[in-house]
Amino acid sequence: MTGMKKGAGEDPFADDSSTESATDTAPEAEEPEPEQAEETDSNQAEDEDTQQSRQQIQIPYKFRRDGVQDGRDRVPLFLQKETKVAERDALREFEDRFEENVSLTDLREALMKVGLQHLDETEECLEDWGYGMTFD
Repeated sequence: MTGMKKGAGEDPFADDSSTESATDTAPEAEEPEPEQAEETDSNQAEDEDTQQSRQQIQIPYKFRRDGVQDGRDRVPLFLQKETKVAERDALREFEDRFEENVSLTDLREALMKVGLQHLDETEECLEDWGYGMTFD
């Protein structure tokens, strides 16, 4: 082969030992792909099984804890009088709905989580308290 560089542009039909060795190694390079696909399939199947097991076994927080403070960080909470009254009314309402005692700690965290999911309404409340006001 005159005038051509070795590499991808070589004559594939040339009688060269390097071509034979490249041909010999080509099937080996392709073999790991099916193994990888099998591993991926088995990993996906294991993930699905694990996920199904978790969904079937998942016990609600109320029943898997030792006490109402279990798994929670203590944070101080200071409430205005009207908020405290509304909280008490909400507690009674939920106890009527569930026909059982509802932990005030659980209620407070549930109210916090719902508030975090509704930031636009939370923003309105903060604006009512004066946030965002400017005196320019």
